[in-house]
Amino acid sequence: MGLVAAKVLLGNPKDPGLEAIEVETLVDSGAVHLCIPEHIQIQLKLEEIAKKEVTLADGAKKVVPYVGPVQIRFKNRVGFTGALVMGDQVLLGAIPMEDLDLVVLPKERTLAVNPSSPNIGTSIAK
Repeated sequence: MGLVAAKVLLGNPKDPGLEAIEVETLVDSGAVHLCIPEHIQIQLKLEEIAKKEVTLADGAKKVVPYVGPVQIRFKNRVGFTGALVMGDQVLLGAIPMEDLDLVVLPKERTLAVNPSSPNIGTSIAK
């Protein structure tokens, strides 16, 4: 399918006076979490909640900070999640995509709100 990128707004809901920042994010439905570089954590003044051991694509394991909460906005969607602090770019994985009811449109190589629910995000709660 190739790489999919999208612009999202990231904010710190614990500090409403702090302006959200627009970031270019790599969208990867094969990844699980929201991952942010350390400079984004610093800009948003996100507190470390815990450490998490993550398994990387090559099978290596690494302990990284887990911070939050992080507010994510994309088009008419808003959600909250934690983030792993790692890497050099923002990565949007399956958990925040599911929470925001977003889908990848492979033919267009874009991130979009779920076409089945364009006006309001949906979720399963059973």
